[in-house]
Amino acid sequence: MKQQLWWFILCILVALLFVCNISFGAVKIPFSEVVSILLGNDTQKASWKYIVLEYRLPKAIVAILTGIALSVSGLLMQTLFRNPMAESYVLGVSSGASLGVAFVIMGSAGLPSFLLPYIVSGYSLVLVSILGSMALLLVILMVSNKVNNSVIVLIVGLMFGSFANAVVGILSYFSEAEQLKMFTLWASGSLGNLTTNMIVIYTIVILIGLLLVLISIKKLDVLLLGDSYANSLGVNVKQSRNVIIVIASLLAGSATAFVGPIAFIGLAVPHMARLLFRKSTHSTLVIGCVLLGSAVMLLCDMLTQVGGEIVFPINAITAIFGAPIVVFLTFRYRFF
Repeated sequence: MKQQLWWFILCILVALLFVCNISFGAVKIPFSEVVSILLGNDTQKASWKYIVLEYRLPKAIVAILTGIALSVSGLLMQTLFRNPMAESYVLGVSSGASLGVAFVIMGSAGLPSFLLPYIVSGYSLVLVSILGSMALLLVILMVSNKVNNSVIVLIVGLMFGSFANAVVGILSYFSEAEQLKMFTLWASGSLGNLTTNMIVIYTIVILIGLLLVLISIKKLDVLLLGDSYANSLGVNVKQSRNVIIVIASLLAGSATAFVGPIAFIGLAVPHMARLLFRKSTHSTLVIGCVLLGSAVMLLCDMLTQVGGEIVFPINAITAIFGAPIVVFLTFRYRFF
């Protein structure tokens, strides 16, 4: 009963933060007017309706999708490696995406200027980000099929991630100021740059990822007990590990592709779910991560706008929010 009560409270919290997020911004719109607009009623000012429906509502939806993707992906990584400090980008998926975007933004200096608006467009950045993530994922899967130790897969992922970051650093060193600024803005993350078609694609990818997670719930619970125990129950550990890597990379890679690399959500939220529900079963933790991840991202998006007309980078806010939580939980609790 207590678990269902927490789920109900979190659902109410997410709904409240969703409306508050849409109400919050440089242009002050009354809470009641936002609710009225969302219900399809008329409003006092036509500009308010445009702001809510064309900008703030899509951004809030993207915040929820991103929170879900990163939180659930982080939970999968912590289960796979049985390491409380593992997170959604531990396999270098984010670094692979950053490398693809860096090649497009900072490696396009020699191309004709009339081609640049097409090459460095929103769709092209999403595409190369996905390709970069997939390329690194294929390498990780090849390594995973050669070894039986998850720790080796973790180390290889970290090394390839470091290699990708090193290449990005070299490209940054030789790039021009305008290209470097463009890449820095992408790396800071943004929830408000997606078109309606992009949001639809993003939603479909996240739903597919969640469906695959739900199908793998029992295997996740068994893997948490160790490879030997899983083998004794007839679970194919290598195959299950590959499936988890693909699902986690699908969720984290899509989030990076659409909104940029966002830190600490995948690391902090799974621990918050464990602390709140006091359980390790994934049927509980996945739902907890979905709700808590949505709430945290909506809150962080609101905090980016506390400066009024000055909007802070979402990546910086999530780090400021998540880092103290991770430090506190690391010293106070043992999860595995």
